Amino acid sequence: MLWSLLKILLFVLAVAALTLGAGLLIDTQGGIRIAVLGQEFTLRPLAALIVALLLMGALWLLMQAVALTVAVIRFLNGDETAISRYFNRSRQRRGLKALSEAMVALAAGEGRVAMARAARAGRYLHRPELTTLIAAQAAEAAGDTRAAETAYKALLENPETRFIGVRGLLTQSLAEGDTATALRLAEQAFALKPRHQETQDILLRLQAGQSDWSGARATLEAKRKTGALPRAVHRRRDAVLALQQARGIIEEGADIKAREAAIEANRLSPDLIPAAAMAARSYIAKGEPRNAERVLKKAWNAQPHPDLAAAFAEIAPTETPAARLRRFRALTQIHPDHDETRLLLAELNLAAEDFPAARRALGDLATRHPTQRTLAIMAAIERGEGADDAVVRGWLARALTAPRGPQWVCDKCQSVHSQWEPICSNCGGFDTLSWREPTERSGPSATGAELLPLIVGQPAAAAAPAAAPAQDGGEVIEATAVKPGS
Repeated sequence: MLWSLLKILLFVLAVAALTLGAGLLIDTQGGIRIAVLGQEFTLRPLAALIVALLLMGALWLLMQAVALTVAVIRFLNGDETAISRYFNRSRQRRGLKALSEAMVALAAGEGRVAMARAARAGRYLHRPELTTLIAAQAAEAAGDTRAAETAYKALLENPETRFIGVRGLLTQSLAEGDTATALRLAEQAFALKPRHQETQDILLRLQAGQSDWSGARATLEAKRKTGALPRAVHRRRDAVLALQQARGIIEEGADIKAREAAIEANRLSPDLIPAAAMAARSYIAKGEPRNAERVLKKAWNAQPHPDLAAAFAEIAPTETPAARLRRFRALTQIHPDHDETRLLLAELNLAAEDFPAARRALGDLATRHPTQRTLAIMAAIERGEGADDAVVRGWLARALTAPRGPQWVCDKCQSVHSQWEPICSNCGGFDTLSWREPTERSGPSATGAELLPLIVGQPAAAAAPAAAPAQDGGEVIEATAVKPGS
């Protein structure tokens, strides 16, 4: 900077001197006399101009020599000069070429080549956020996890690339199945970038897998605040997490806190069946049967379910079957034509030993929608009405190969679960279980079990509608015994 100012000042002085000299030449008639060391020289105007130009050339050469000397001294001291900039540009060109070759090799799946090019680019370029990242990805592509881990740890030292390093180590821990380390890394990544949606999802899944329900609820709230989760979905998933938190409290034996947590889960999502059942049992434990009935009726109105009926029965566990049948009208009148309501009424009438009423309640479900539960109820009705053993065995044999009916099915991987869980044990999906019939139906078995009704007895109701009652409230059943080999 100082040298540039000096050159500008010298240039201004030279221009001023030329201007002054030109004026003197104009004013001089004969010439210019110059006295040097006691000798005089008379120069005509043209000669004086030539001498001035020569002096200016000498001055310029002197300035270039001084500049070259200063540049050499600065170069030897390690300062930036034109010479150092030339070499820097050469290294930069080589480094960028190696970096582009590494990226092309990485895109082509040539991990080892990409690693070599990335290492070369790192020697030429002073950009570790680029070269180290490419080296880590190249090592992963080549299957060299140790080199990738070293590269990601190097990225942790730079504040600008720390998140990338943590994220890379997190991905490695997940691939290796080290969920404990992955959880710690996910928490660090979330602290660095709390609005990063992928990090939020990974942290939420890991917290749920480790049963850290309070931490998962905090992460879910962060997702809602960042706008990554609609309010309705947030309420539903928060209810799921609150339900699991309540289950954990119940396992620890804190009754009061468990009841409060269960009621809170039901308040967040009244249509969540496990939450409604747990909240109802909490009200029953508190001696508030009306509140329990209110919760179960609201959930039954959203979707009838056997777990809700079981919790409704626990409100008065010692009542007679007839009294229970009357009390259950609060539920059965909500969706009278629903299949679950029909099955519930049939089971209640079976318990009251009113078999014709159970048959009427079941209607045509045995033929319209035969399931294991429906056919088992028909077998019980036939047994209660005194039908032949072959008829009863025929219904039970049909139940062996009948569809299972509604189950807890994962919407993501279609796996069936015997109980509701917040996380699918097969695919790890969060809040993906819904109460519906599996897409996979029962087909012909390898052992020919579907032929059992022909062997043990074929009920006539399998060929005729089951909902056609006789005048006396019964139904004509024919038992057809088929001899082996006929």
